Amino acid sequence: MRPLRYSINVTLDGCCHHEAGLPPDEESMRYWTAQLARADALLFGRVTYEMMEAAWRRPASGTWPDWVEPWQIPFAETIDRAKKHVVSSTLGDAAWNAELVRGDLDQAVRRLKHEPGESLWVGGVTLPLALADLGLIDEYEFLVQPVLAGRGPTLLAGLRERIELQLVDRREFRSGAVAMRYRPA
Repeated sequence: MRPLRYSINVTLDGCCHHEAGLPPDEESMRYWTAQLARADALLFGRVTYEMMEAAWRRPASGTWPDWVEPWQIPFAETIDRAKKHVVSSTLGDAAWNAELVRGDLDQAVRRLKHEPGESLWVGGVTLPLALADLGLIDEYEFLVQPVLAGRGPTLLAGLRERIELQLVDRREFRSGAVAMRYRPA
């Protein structure tokens, strides 16, 4: 069975909003590129899917926009070509190498986990909370940034039950960020 890994950038005070002062640097982009490349498919909710598509879908011209730095292109290419599953009851269809996931979330994600392959990757805020509540996340990966946001959505806010975790990997970055990977204990 393929494990499902939840990965996200987060501030020291738990904020996980993409505008909370979590700018990527070259080292963290290399890290995220490698993590995405390990996944057979990505799982997104509608909001995260639309945000990532707007930022990282290769333009029809084939040329990345000027705002994409050369060191961001490997990440952009990796996420652009990845297979994606989008959990949404409101989208009519999904492009960008994606298919819609509808119906019972628990059954749908268990079916994806039982497909052949190495791993699934989920990002975002709302969908991972639902998956954590269902006990479907096999690994939690947090890239903790040395920033205090003081406001914004926090990581897994509203989780129904406490989840005990065991640290399985830790990596420090030159920026002071720390990547930590956990499995449920």
